[in-house]
Amino acid sequence: MSALAEKADSPLKKKPPSWSDIWLKNTKPLKHVVFTMPLQSLSPKDPKSQTLIPTFANIDRTLLLSDELLLQILSKLPHLQRNPNSLVCKRWLNLQGRLIRSLKILDWDFLESGRLFTRFPNLTHVDLLNGCLLSPRDSGILLTHRLVSMQMGSGFCSNRKFLEEDLLPVEVVDKGLQALANGCPNLRRLVVINASELGLLTVAEECLTLQELELHKCNDNVLRGIAACENLQIVKLVAKVDGLYSSSVTDIGLTILAQGCKRLVRLELSGCEGSFDGIKAIGQCCLMLEELTICDHKMDDGWLAGLSYCENLKTLKLLSCKRIDRSPGRDEYLGFCPALERLHLQKCQLRSKKSVRALFRVCEAVREIVIQDCWGLDNDMFRFASVCR
Repeated sequence: MSALAEKADSPLKKKPPSWSDIWLKNTKPLKHVVFTMPLQSLSPKDPKSQTLIPTFANIDRTLLLSDELLLQILSKLPHLQRNPNSLVCKRWLNLQGRLIRSLKILDWDFLESGRLFTRFPNLTHVDLLNGCLLSPRDSGILLTHRLVSMQMGSGFCSNRKFLEEDLLPVEVVDKGLQALANGCPNLRRLVVINASELGLLTVAEECLTLQELELHKCNDNVLRGIAACENLQIVKLVAKVDGLYSSSVTDIGLTILAQGCKRLVRLELSGCEGSFDGIKAIGQCCLMLEELTICDHKMDDGWLAGLSYCENLKTLKLLSCKRIDRSPGRDEYLGFCPALERLHLQKCQLRSKKSVRALFRVCEAVREIVIQDCWGLDNDMFRFASVCR
């Protein structure tokens, strides 16, 4: 027992040190640890240890939406917000281009290069009128007409026809029409100037849904291409504009138009020639025609009698006509339009009593007459309107 007690009390068996002993005996390393801990807390954190919540706020959440869904959202926004929306990112720029349906082309290279169809793939209404003009972009002189506005240089003369000398060649316009027909097969409305028959035939073959066409500087041969557009409903022909350009549309062209476009609902003839035969052909072939506008016509005498063949015509408009019909013929040959409801006269010369009397005779079934900014009227001429009872 004594041996065991001595062995227990021997110095070989040491007692493990406590925390108090370490704190009191070795304070220098602890001070280093204490001062090191706050310094390490101020150091930048490891990116791998950061949470995903702050980085998720920087993610474009619209990437989670499909193009179709985002298109529906953008289509509901106001039109004034479309331009700012296209500046958000490239994706929004492309999607915003899909929403554009109508566009006026100012740069012809934009059409020929094909960028037009990449930027705006769903166009249905295209206006090429200003794009066909060769005008300086940096000029401060602006020529404005009711049909077109263009910039022009300072070196011009008074007897010059501006548009006729500043138009793209016919071959270039036809090439652009071919590119447009291939890139926009769903085209519904087209405005063009100085095109040929071949260019319009290409549009007629590729764009079967074309319903509205505005053609400037056209002639009888060009109208052969229009006749191939069987679904046309609205047509505006501008043949001659004083001081700008000159062309000729006669009875031949009007007959070609009437026989080819039998679904016409609205027709406007501006600066066109013709006579009784051309108007008669339109009335006999275009049975659905409801509105006819004649602007600054160059027609032969006796054309008024041809209006009686337009049996379903409801609106007749005469605009900027220097004369109505100098020799309308006898009353029994004039006839009248049985379905006519509205007659509009604006900026017309009404000095000839014979012409005004014949006009009211043809429009005797009319219910509404509008006379605006016309010249030559007097009290006796209003007496001719008594036939419109």
